[in-house]
Amino acid sequence: MPICFDLDGTLGSFGGGYLLLRRALASLWGEEPSAEELHACAGSTDWEIVAELHLARFGQPLTEDHYDAYQAGCLDRFRAAFPAAPPAHSAYPGLVGALKSLQDSGMPAAVVSGNAPRVLDFKLDRLGLAPSLPRIGSLPRQDRTALLGLGLAGCRGPHLYVGDRPHDLEAARRAGVPFLGVGDRVPEAPVVVPAEAAEGEVLHWIGRLAAPRG
Repeated sequence: MPICFDLDGTLGSFGGGYLLLRRALASLWGEEPSAEELHACAGSTDWEIVAELHLARFGQPLTEDHYDAYQAGCLDRFRAAFPAAPPAHSAYPGLVGALKSLQDSGMPAAVVSGNAPRVLDFKLDRLGLAPSLPRIGSLPRQDRTALLGLGLAGCRGPHLYVGDRPHDLEAARRAGVPFLGVGDRVPEAPVVVPAEAAEGEVLHWIGRLAAPRG
């Protein structure tokens, strides 16, 4: 899966996700983590964030069963907060269209996201992306670089990661793949397109950045 896309802020927007994460944890822990606790977490994936919060609160590592319970609670809250029709969520048509075009052309493409897998599936469905689209969500004991490595495994390339945050850029650098930035939060990226970019512009830069070197 050589052309990999992040989801939130890259393919679309699901505002309030951190609040839903906190509420899902409140249902399990009896108390909602504060916004300050959440933003102090070093990791960028659901597993990393929930594991950090769990260790700080209980002094014990997060278990996979507890993570599954978090996923279920979080999914229930996303289903309630984001009904099938916008404007509760919004897709970025040019980015989503570029991903679909890559698939239609036979170019391997995937979504690599920090969302828990069941929440990731829900969001991709809301964005109108087919269940056949390969996707990798947040897995136990894996950071974003490791998730990206899973997405690229077994493919000779060319590779590329498309994302909107510094942690996406850092994962691409660590994985040794080119990066296409989206929006205004990764100004240090070599190439950045706006979230409103047309499909043709996105495909142009994907073609340039993912072109075989040699």
